[in-house]
Amino acid sequence: MKKIMALIGFTLMLSACDRFGNSDSKTGNATRIVCIAKQYNEIIWALGAQQDIVAVDISSTYPAELKKLPTVGYHRALSAEGILAAKPTLILHDNNIGPEQVIKQLTDLKIPMKVFTTKATTIDSTKMLFREMGAYFHQEKRADSLCNKLDADMKAALDNAKQFNTIPKVLVIHYGQASNNYLLITRKNTAAKMIEWAGGQVAVDDEKGMKQISAEAIAASDPDVILLTDFGYDKLGSLEKIKELPGVAGTKAAMSNRIYRVEEHDLVYLGPRTGENTLKIQKLIHQGEASK
Repeated sequence: MKKIMALIGFTLMLSACDRFGNSDSKTGNATRIVCIAKQYNEIIWALGAQQDIVAVDISSTYPAELKKLPTVGYHRALSAEGILAAKPTLILHDNNIGPEQVIKQLTDLKIPMKVFTTKATTIDSTKMLFREMGAYFHQEKRADSLCNKLDADMKAALDNAKQFNTIPKVLVIHYGQASNNYLLITRKNTAAKMIEWAGGQVAVDDEKGMKQISAEAIAASDPDVILLTDFGYDKLGSLEKIKELPGVAGTKAAMSNRIYRVEEHDLVYLGPRTGENTLKIQKLIHQGEASK
């Protein structure tokens, strides 16, 4: 009952101040944006358009300034109360949010929500997203600069990749905060593209972008290198503990201690730093290898 009354009260407040007459407009100093998309947040900061962002989801961790903002929860496990507490005049998201009942509550309250039309799944579409967001935030020149930098960084990474003699098999292990479990990233995942651009190959294939960790899957992949995302790496805290994950100890990567910590936000989406991040991954997976 208290939650229902709070939602009703918030609706009345919105009606009184008439902030939501245009579902896709900005209202000057009154604009309060809650952005629930880590990819969007990084691009917004790179565009220099972050002044109206008042809250983000917990998985938005780059740049570091994002960690100073209030969070509204995990993007697929949101609460209406957390979002309403930020008093948003606009919610930005990438259609990867939930649960459904919370989305319905926010929709019923008629809070404007926006999803950018471009899905950044390739380098070209990532540049299209820069330009779409740049136009929305009136930062077209910054968007052009981001596109030029991404092109230059990607050229450097792809040119470097040609210098290596081998294509290492890379196992990427990710800690799923929603499932509270370690997961294997597959060749369907965005991270696999970056590893391929870096001159490697993701060791696990599947129809989905991630699959449950298992000793059998890891043993079958027998990777040369293991990359473990930051939250999961820090949770275990040492190489010895990481080797206790199912099947890891028997891999070539574990026996040669080629297990490395990587930032989740460097791997799981494409953005302004994708070229830079590909170069970082390249150094890790080809560490100690002689070039042609």
